[in-house]
Amino acid sequence: MGIRKRLGRALFLRVAGPDGATHRERIHGTPGPRWFPQGSPITVVHGDASMYVGGIRAVLLQTMQPGAMTAVAEHSGYRGDMWGRLARTSRYLAVTTFGTAEHAQQAVDVVRAIHDRVHGTMPDGTPYDANDPHLLTWVHIAEIQSFLLAHQRFGAHPLDQAGYDEYVAQAAFVSRKLGVVDPPTTEAELHAAVERFRPELRAIDHARDAVSYLIHEPELPLIARPPYRVLVAAAVGLMPEWTREPLALPTLPVAHDRVADALGRAATRTVRWATAGDRELTARLHAQAAGAPVA
Repeated sequence: MGIRKRLGRALFLRVAGPDGATHRERIHGTPGPRWFPQGSPITVVHGDASMYVGGIRAVLLQTMQPGAMTAVAEHSGYRGDMWGRLARTSRYLAVTTFGTAEHAQQAVDVVRAIHDRVHGTMPDGTPYDANDPHLLTWVHIAEIQSFLLAHQRFGAHPLDQAGYDEYVAQAAFVSRKLGVVDPPTTEAELHAAVERFRPELRAIDHARDAVSYLIHEPELPLIARPPYRVLVAAAVGLMPEWTREPLALPTLPVAHDRVADALGRAATRTVRWATAGDRELTARLHAQAAGAPVA
């Protein structure tokens, strides 16, 4: 097997999981109305290779909220099932973005049922609950800001300002169904919402442990490790300066932004090259589901 297919298969397996092909067929190939039309901003952003960088950045940033991080550490089992958790998250994004409205709502219902079981108490006695609208808001805005910034920097076809505002609004539509109250609906509102969380953000031990595990202990085949490290470097380059020391993130040279930008562009180009076959298959499934002729 050529290096392109080997790398593409390794990436797809890690992101989509061992049953990824079956889920892809269901998500993209099932006829029926969708929440979002193909070609709308959310499908452009979530279908781009920049999501690899944005996803890592989202995880890094989300660890900075102590309640959210404690819930993950005590209930997700990320150390024993890091890639399984990634596959479930990517599947949720794919279903709610590209799947039928029926399947999208089912995915939301499953996540809400899981959240019903996630609650506990932090070491200082503060309770946490995965259904808390405040925690849900943090997870949502950290994620969407990360996807947006990664797409602006590394997306194959960056959107204009109206497009990114619509992206935030479309993502807000999904987040409301999960229980987020009054999510931001423009890019400016999104960045302002993240800033409002600053006073409560800090890196607890669980956060530093998770970040170290994500960066230094990825269970990946040898062929996938170099591009993964480049994606991590690019994600760190997009992180706010105030997060780097608390999370013990690796530091890059003085011109780290320029270096990270070059690394990220190279990495996302590599991902697009390796996954071109997957994108073509997905497009055919969408066309078939919509009843359009397939070349």
